[in-house]
Amino acid sequence: MSESKAETGTELKFQKGELIEALNACGAVRYGDFTLASGKKSKYYIDIKKASTDPKTLKLIAEQAAVLIKDMEIDSVAGVELGGVPLATAVSLETELPLLLVRKTTKDYGTKGRFVGELKAGDRLVLLEDVTTSGGSVKDAIKVVLEAKALVKYVITVVDREEGAKENLAELGVELVPLVTASDLL
Repeated sequence: MSESKAETGTELKFQKGELIEALNACGAVRYGDFTLASGKKSKYYIDIKKASTDPKTLKLIAEQAAVLIKDMEIDSVAGVELGGVPLATAVSLETELPLLLVRKTTKDYGTKGRFVGELKAGDRLVLLEDVTTSGGSVKDAIKVVLEAKALVKYVITVVDREEGAKENLAELGVELVPLVTASDLL
């Protein structure tokens, strides 16, 4: 028997609260003066690497992402080094979808590729990201996937800081799906 949308929504709402508690408990949310990857200054920092190295929190992230993914028409789960790799790996295990890792730069040895895993023309991907601010980091990965003639239909981010990533990714035809937002956390 399949779940109704209402049941799925209730499940996600419950998990969102549980995820927020887990992110705080594992020390992923910190307050102070920080400089973000985008160069912006912030009074808070979200360190999802703390969450992705905590087995219970990582499992919760994977389970919540899997609930979302079951309604998406995708072929593979992808993650960008470094933050997206453990997330995508956990989600791949949870969904049993193939895993693709996207390097930030082409390596200058071995196969010299940007991808680890199989990527075929026409593949539809969901990309996992730890935190999105403006979406700049993930946009670079999307462009590399598009150059390989595959598609990124969705980006699931653990936390969206709500500073333009949704709009910037929409320009590429990609839907940003946050598990939680900065508004939820703060």
